[in-house]
Amino acid sequence: MNDRPHILIVEDEPKLAQLLVDYLQADGYACTVVRDGHGAIPALREREPVLVVLDLMLPGRDGLSICRELRSFSTVPVIMVTARISEVDRLLGLDSGADDYICKPYSPREVVARVRALLRRARWERGHDTGNAGR
Repeated sequence: MNDRPHILIVEDEPKLAQLLVDYLQADGYACTVVRDGHGAIPALREREPVLVVLDLMLPGRDGLSICRELRSFSTVPVIMVTARISEVDRLLGLDSGADDYICKPYSPREVVARVRALLRRARWERGHDTGNAGR
């Protein structure tokens, strides 16, 4: 069994998905890619990841509805990535439950840095909630 932290990438563009996988794996993460909206929730329930990178515009089901459903049963950090760049779209993404919102085109290095930042915060909050800040 792989003990590297697992990240679920929900992205329908194969080249972008593979680019994210390459960068995240190089940073020590294991990745699973789902290429349509219908497969996102089952993949998340099958093996809850430490973080989800979620495209907004997907075939079958959009990222907003996926994020809303995900929030009904999970607090896993979500980074929404999308070509939709208007303020209204960013607000909708964040209001649906996303923790961060990155507009395409993006730097894969920036995505990795944001993943690390969100996971640091999630670890701190878990430690803080239980009174074990780990220091």
